[in-house]
Amino acid sequence: MTQLQEITIKVPLTIAEAYNQADEEKKQEIINRITFFLQPATIDKQTAIAQLRQTMVEIGKEAQSRGLTPEILEEILNEDE
Repeated sequence: MTQLQEITIKVPLTIAEAYNQADEEKKQEIINRITFFLQPATIDKQTAIAQLRQTMVEIGKEAQSRGLTPEILEEILNEDE
């Protein structure tokens, strides 16, 4: 497990309010995104793959929460055929 340290950053008030009202899953998603953008470029292959998988899981959950079903996805993927 990676050692964590709390930091403070300045953001617009609306962003701070949205973060404070978010559930723990959404807060973790935000932390993952910040970590991805600020980490050094010298990460190892396994870490990069794990982060990609985590991002893909988050995207999938978000798509499902917005109504994407396997049937709709299949239809979208077959549109060009």
